[in-house]
Parts: sequence; structure tokens; C-alpha cells
Amino acid sequence: MQTSQNHQSSASIRSMCHQPMQGIEPYCLSHIHIIDDNMCSDGGSQGTSLSFQTYKDQFFTLESSTGTTGFYDSPSAVSISSNRSPFSPQGSQSCQSDPRHSPDNAYGSPMSGFSTVDDDNEMRLKLRELERSLLGPESDIIDSCNGCFSSGAHQGTSSASWNWNQLMEMIPRLDLKEVLVYCAQAISEGDIPTAAGMMHVMEQMVSVSGEPIQRLGAYMLEGLRARLEFSGSKIYKALKCEQPASSDLMTYMGVLYNICPYWKFAYTSANVVIAEAVQHEPRIHIIDFQIAQGTQWIQLLQVLAKRPGGPPVIRITGIDDSQSYHARGGGLGFVGQKLSKVAESLNVPFEFHNAAMSGCEVEREHLRVQPGETVVVNFPYVLHHMPDESVSTENHRDRLLRLVKSLSPKVVTIVEQESLTNTNPFFHRFRETLDYYTAMFESIDAGSSRDDKRRISAEQHCVARDIVNMIACEGAERVERHELLGKWRSRLMMAGFTSFPLGPSVTNAIRELLRGYDQNYRVEEHHGALYLGWKSRWMATSSAWR
Repeated sequence: MQTSQNHQSSASIRSMCHQPMQGIEPYCLSHIHIIDDNMCSDGGSQGTSLSFQTYKDQFFTLESSTGTTGFYDSPSAVSISSNRSPFSPQGSQSCQSDPRHSPDNAYGSPMSGFSTVDDDNEMRLKLRELERSLLGPESDIIDSCNGCFSSGAHQGTSSASWNWNQLMEMIPRLDLKEVLVYCAQAISEGDIPTAAGMMHVMEQMVSVSGEPIQRLGAYMLEGLRARLEFSGSKIYKALKCEQPASSDLMTYMGVLYNICPYWKFAYTSANVVIAEAVQHEPRIHIIDFQIAQGTQWIQLLQVLAKRPGGPPVIRITGIDDSQSYHARGGGLGFVGQKLSKVAESLNVPFEFHNAAMSGCEVEREHLRVQPGETVVVNFPYVLHHMPDESVSTENHRDRLLRLVKSLSPKVVTIVEQESLTNTNPFFHRFRETLDYYTAMFESIDAGSSRDDKRRISAEQHCVARDIVNMIACEGAERVERHELLGKWRSRLMMAGFTSFPLGPSVTNAIRELLRGYDQNYRVEEHHGALYLGWKSRWMATSSAWR
């Protein structure tokens, strides 16, 4: 979803397609050129080493290439820390996130309709076949390495050995997903020349205005390229892109909000649970750890205003971060003013508390909980941004859950992507990201026309950064760290929470919501939680705790 940290690492994101759409501006102006110059790599391996340099108005290409230009007419540079996209729920299930295989999903997800990625042996066979087809006559040389793909023994293969003419002819017949996986496998095994060659091939295959896999492929390619740039002997220092204007960013967020039901799923399911939990409470304190525009609470204020006996006194504490500030064009005062006006029009006693900080910074004193008020806590697509024990000894993920439990809340609502990218090593994380976002981009496609320029800009500014962050970054710089509901359940129970049962009204409300969207969306209640799916893939879960 959106990132609550402002990290400083940067990498290139090229944002235009082979045939650039009219009226869509490039995100930045810097380009990358790979040069086969036999420079020594950090690891001291023999053979071709690649340095990464920036050239304005140059294409990312290999000097030994036949000169075929890539699809990037306007590559861009951008921070690869995920700067808080308005949603990240998002393809087909890999074995890493399949409840039948993942140790992190201790309680399981619904089983029906899940697809699984081929096991490692079958995957290697497929990639080996692809390697032979791509290398053409050179495959005989590679074959003589006796399984060098698995061992990374052909690191020294010169980029000049690739038969580019043959490759260009084969591109229409290649499966982009397989080439992406092949490239990630090569990177994970340190085979940089092969990875660089695959990137050149993929430039001809991806397009931000094409089919869902072509659009996703453009951003996955950027993630792979950014990862190489940060691990190579010559680190490419990209200029940071300026954020889009606040009004533009709000427009992009609004586009995705309306195209897909992911955020409405979060808001609606949480509001129904909260309204039922506090129906008899006279004073309610809502603590929202991702207040954004405050849109979620307008609906709840309207419901509580009609409560028999009169509305309760409502106080909302909004947690903020720098990206929300930018999207609004100002601080939390805008949110407080908007909600106060709504409450006044409904005759609801209301107070707004500004807590302008990221979730990692929140301490008990910042929340100003008062005696006699009923506490409600909302976590919409935000907990996965909190670093856990694999990142920091502070473990803000579990610390925050323990802090919230100490407030004795009436109910805590949590919505998260049903994906596993937190502690997965790079290659498995790449496959999971590819599968998950394939479904997401398909669902976006179903809600908009293929050439919708607003949709293209929304994906570019609001989704691409999450993807690049998950692929290119490690450690504290990687802030997109999703976990499956089974893992969240374990964390919550360790913090002392128990499940808050969801009534049938929650499921009914979501089913009614989905009537306005493509029929491939589906919802199912399972083990006390609500699952939102696209075709055979579960995309997000909503659960409640106390």
C-alpha cells in the first residue's frame, strides 16, 4: 500500500513505453547505458563486467547489440523506497504464499481455486529451455559447462556472444513472465551478463500502455535493473524525481480508488465492524494509523449520527506521514477541518487530534487516551510497513501491536495484502511479487480502458514504487514487507489479542460493494476473517481483534 517512511535510496524507473502515449510526461530525464568494458567487478570474477553510467537521451542497450532500440523513450530516475502508494493489494499465488506450502500461514487461507508455481526442478528445466532458445548456437557452448546455469558458471559469458538478430525475431514468441523469472534467477545466481542480456530483450517486450503483464513487466524490469545498479561495481547514483503535484497525486489515488475495490473493501469492512462494536458506547476514540484523507470516517459519522438515543461523542486521532502530507497538499489540519465540518452538519460532537508522525514513532503518550472513552484502532494496509525482528532489534511491528493491546481497545481492525514478501529471499520474493501483481494489474485492467492516460499515470506514480522497492531493496530500505494472515494471526495472539468475530453484515456489505465491479472479484469468510479475491488469487484480508 503506502509507505510510512521516507527513505533515501534511489534507482531509475523508466516510465514510458515503446510507443509513448501522447500527453504523458516522463517521470525523470536520466537514462542508463550498459557498457561492456571489461572492468573488474567487486567480486573479482573473470569475464565481462558491466558498469552502469548515466547518459541523457541514450537508450539502455549493450554495445555489442545490433543497435535495436529499447522501448524507453523517457526513462526516469526515482527513489526506490516505496513512497506510499494508495494501494498495494495486488497475481497468481506462488508456493511461497500458498497456505498448503507456507509455514507462515499457520492457520491457512481458503484452499479453493489457488494456483501454484512449478517446483524448483520444473522451473529450472523451463528456464534451461528458454536459455537454449535465447542463446541459439551459443547454447552448445553453455551446455558444455555441465549445468552451469544452476551453478552460475557462465558468469563470464560475454554479452557479445548473444545472437541479437535471432533474439529480436524470437521476441514475439517469448513468454514475458518466463523471461522475467529467468532474469531474476540469473541475478540471484550472480550471472550478470545473462541478466543484462535478458533486460535488453525485455525492453522490446514491455509497455506501460500494453496488456497487464506488459505493464507490470515494465516495472518489474525496473526493479531488476535497480537491484543490479546497487550491487554492481559502479553504483548508479540516480537523481531523485520530484513528486507529482499534490493535486495530481490525489487524482491518481482517486483513479485507483474508483477502478478497484481494495480500499473500499478496507474502509467498508472496518466500518461495519466498528459500528456494531460501539453501538452502545457514549464516548468513542478512534485511532487511525493511516488517516490519509480521512475519507473512511465520513461514512461512519453518518451511521453513528442516526443511532437511536442520539450520536456519541467521537474523537479521532489521525497518524500521519510525509507522503500523506504531500498528497493532501498540507498537514493533518485539512483532514481535521473536513471531518469537523461533516460532524457539525450531522450534529455529532466531534474532536480531531493531530498526530503527525509515522507508525514507528508512535508511543502511548502520543495517543492521548482519556478515561471513560471506548478505544477503537484501525490499521488499513499499514502494518506491513512496520519493520519487524528481521530488520531491527526494535521490532516496531510487534512493539506497536503490544502498545495497542495495552490500550484495552474495544476492537482493532486490520486489513492487509494476502502476500508473503517480508523475509523471503530475493528470488522467491520476486516470484511472489510477479504473481501477486499480475492479478492486481489484471483487475486494474478490468476497471479501465487500455489507453486511459489517468490509469497509466496512476500505476506509474502509485504502484510502481512498491514493486521496485520489493525487488531492489533489502534491509531497512525495503519497506514493503507483506505477511500472510496466518503470520499476522500469530503476531496478534502473541501480543495478547483474540479474534473478534465478524457478523454476516460484514460479508453482506462487501458483497453489495462488489456488485459495482467486475464479476471476477469474490469474497469469502474463512476462520473469522474476510478474504477479497481476484479470480483464483486472494488479494487482501480483513480481520478484527480485541
